[in-house]
Amino acid sequence: MSSKWTTADIPDQAGRTFIVTGATSGLGLETTRALARKGAHVVMAVRDEARGRAAAAAITEERPGADLEVRRLDLADLETVESFAADFTGRVDVLVNNAGIMAPPHSLSPQGHESQFATNHLGHFALTGLLLERVERGREPRVVTVSSLAHGHGRIHFDDLAGERRYSPTAYYGQSKFANMLFALELDRRLRAAGSPVRSLVAHPGLAATNLIQSFSAPVRFISRLVVPLITQSAADGALPQLYAATDPRAESGQYIGPDGRREHKGAPTVVRPVEAAGDPDTARRLWELSEKLTGVRFHLPVPTRP
Repeated sequence: MSSKWTTADIPDQAGRTFIVTGATSGLGLETTRALARKGAHVVMAVRDEARGRAAAAAITEERPGADLEVRRLDLADLETVESFAADFTGRVDVLVNNAGIMAPPHSLSPQGHESQFATNHLGHFALTGLLLERVERGREPRVVTVSSLAHGHGRIHFDDLAGERRYSPTAYYGQSKFANMLFALELDRRLRAAGSPVRSLVAHPGLAATNLIQSFSAPVRFISRLVVPLITQSAADGALPQLYAATDPRAESGQYIGPDGRREHKGAPTVVRPVEAAGDPDTARRLWELSEKLTGVRFHLPVPTRP
């Protein structure tokens, strides 16, 4: 792909429907804004509907006629994920699993799961499974899952998934982002085994200036506000990899898209490589089966033959 891919390269999206989770700020807002400019119908799946409506109004002011729809979705609560999927009856062309929280103090979801694992992974796993049949009927259908450079130091704490014995906010953030990677790559394998037209891609924003630091403690937030502007790119630039994955005709299922700059911190979208452990099909299968058990959502996709 071109090393200078920008939103100007997004094809016309008129007639296509995107669901973008976490669309009120940061990467999700920038993704929504770029898609709306290209004529897409964007469903803004948000935890706070008032903030969602304000974000939609701001985009509409910039682009009169923007085709936006705001719907409530709290990914940490599996009941609201089920309600969202049940109430949404339209076709979905692209699902962008973007929403996330980062390094908060230890807390549990309504279903008793560690909050980052619940929000970043389990909620998106369940949402994807519940919507997949509708995505399959879409035009150039795709599921784009947003991971992070932090997946590189993540592992799944199968013996303490909720962090109740020993919890580190950053370690469990890494777990959730590693889970995103395992899920997206395993979804690709299962979709291929099923002969499905849906493409499953992963993207990461590099180091992007978003509001994720709001989950940090006050001292860390203060330091971050001083340091972050020096080492990050804008949220608009950080959204480019997921926009490429969601819209570019050349994007292939199973690809991981990130910035092309040094250490993938900044730059234009390009195909990058996940850490080797993320490609382990046995770990992915174990996580998949556990996620089905914890969410109660089954995908009805064939288990791919292992080499």
